Amino acid sequence: MRQLVMLAAEGGKGGANLVDAIKHNPTFLILNLVVSAVVVTIIVERAAFQIRRYSVNSKEFFGQVKKLVVAGNIDRAIKLCEASDYPVLQLVKSGLTHANKGADEIDAALSEKLAEIKPQVEKRIGALWSLANIATLVGLVGTVFGLISTFGAIAAEGLSPAVKQQMLSNGIAEAMYNTAFGLLIAVICMIAHVILHTRAKGIAHELDSITERVFNLLTISTKGSY
Repeated sequence: MRQLVMLAAEGGKGGANLVDAIKHNPTFLILNLVVSAVVVTIIVERAAFQIRRYSVNSKEFFGQVKKLVVAGNIDRAIKLCEASDYPVLQLVKSGLTHANKGADEIDAALSEKLAEIKPQVEKRIGALWSLANIATLVGLVGTVFGLISTFGAIAAEGLSPAVKQQMLSNGIAEAMYNTAFGLLIAVICMIAHVILHTRAKGIAHELDSITERVFNLLTISTKGSY
């Protein structure tokens, strides 16, 4: 109650703001601040991963590898793949290193490498959806507790109607901040999830395509057009 009276006194100068809400009833807002920090970390890390690790022009790179394979320069093609640790290059390399061991071994090597690389593409992206739900629920719980505290305080005796009205106004504003903050985090999570998940699906499709093309190159056609 003491906190609400203090908030009412400050609010009389212009209404409760977010800083006041955090100052006087910080628990759920701080919880959502922690959630938002986790969300930002995941978004930045996943976006950086996709941009940094999958910035290779796969068509151009595969074209170079194909020329070397058709010319019989498997070793040079492998060295080309060793120029970087990009996943696409390592996937192609896994097939090239088994080029002379038969179709079954080539397929097994490519499948094994693909199974190793693919989970990294979707890693932690699914957590954004769960964090969106958590942020929303934390905000709603904060709202409920804020309203319970507010109505309990204004029911106390010894306060003037004007003070009670101000406490009610500020208490509701504080509760709404919890809801708004939780929903804002949830919206950011959902937008980021859509963008990152769509990009991850595109990368996974590209990896599948490269796997098939490498297999075909090494087992079906090593000369002529592909």
